[in-house]
Amino acid sequence: MMPTLPFELSPRAADLQARLAQFMRDRVEPANVSFHQDLRAQSTPWRTPATLAELRMQARATGLWNLFLPADDPRGPGLSNLEYAPLCEVMGRLVWAPEVFNCNAPDTGNMEVLARYGTPAQQSEWLEPLLEGRIHSAFCMTEPEVASSDATNIATRIERSGEEYLINGRKWYSTGIMREDCALLIVMGKTDPSAARHAQQSMIIVPRDTPGVRIVRPIEVFHDLDAPGGHGEVVFENVRVPAANILLGEGRGFEIAQGRLGPGRVHHCMRLIGLAEAALEATCRRAVEREAFGRKLAQFDSVRKDVARSRVEIDQARLLTLAAAASMDRVGNKAARQQIAAIKVVVPAMAQRVIDRAIQLHGGLGLTNDVELARSWVYARSVRIADGPDEVHLDALAKMEFAGY
Repeated sequence: MMPTLPFELSPRAADLQARLAQFMRDRVEPANVSFHQDLRAQSTPWRTPATLAELRMQARATGLWNLFLPADDPRGPGLSNLEYAPLCEVMGRLVWAPEVFNCNAPDTGNMEVLARYGTPAQQSEWLEPLLEGRIHSAFCMTEPEVASSDATNIATRIERSGEEYLINGRKWYSTGIMREDCALLIVMGKTDPSAARHAQQSMIIVPRDTPGVRIVRPIEVFHDLDAPGGHGEVVFENVRVPAANILLGEGRGFEIAQGRLGPGRVHHCMRLIGLAEAALEATCRRAVEREAFGRKLAQFDSVRKDVARSRVEIDQARLLTLAAAASMDRVGNKAARQQIAAIKVVVPAMAQRVIDRAIQLHGGLGLTNDVELARSWVYARSVRIADGPDEVHLDALAKMEFAGY
């Protein structure tokens, strides 16, 4: 069921939303079982399953491809954040579905970085193959030795050495780095530890096959490898790349991160709203079909209250996220940072609650992979830490509130 939005989508966005929803209903959702079967049957979990590869070709052929690109980028459909947000909800109904449309993290964030900040040479070498879906990428920011929720703690060094940069450090939770076709790493590290606090860091392009890049291990999250992308721990040992690989210039890492994470958080939140909506639909179907103690589950007062709470919470979260997207379009990512922080706190926790209620109603079935609820709950719980834990965003929100006094 498509949600009722508090605004009119442009004809272009409305057409994309309708086509996307039909593609999800007709092709993606029915392929969920075969996707997971393919994944288990492969000799390596880090290869794109055949089902996914086929769906990607179909999506590209029907024009449902690279929908995330900013409105001012002629390579995309020209959607604003507010127009693209409802499309994220549609794609988010299955955790793996955004990749069907080349709209999955971290590739979307990396493509946005290259589109916005990359040189023509960097775009030609890396952005074009990413847009075409020929390669994948990873974003290397978080480090195991420091509290990376405060990104100024990052210790990886990026040092100028003639016409090259020398990189040394250790990263983990580098999503996507385990893939066979991951070719590009965007690495954040310190170029000048003596500079102002937010001017010490830079971002640089590192091809994954560069000597000195060593993948230590895949990281299991809630006992799952999260294939085919995975989350890897990686060491950079005297890695040398051309000086031309620096993005935007030394000391501009936080500036790039600001541009990258704002839209990314809206995308994450709207995908989670899609997951929550799918979980509520599963709850309602189960409640009207299943009987216990001589009554349909839908006739129990506790079930009705849970369904009502879930509906209210989803709609509240959607409106808050759409308001954040509208603010980003109107005043820019930096000025909308309060709304962006708010949705990052509200939406993952909401999705976790809604999905947890759905699991409870499904009983033992809800704990299995026969339905998508367990996978969905893990994703929602993970996002409460990814892109900054709740506590960081709550602290930022409080500081912005106090600033007015």
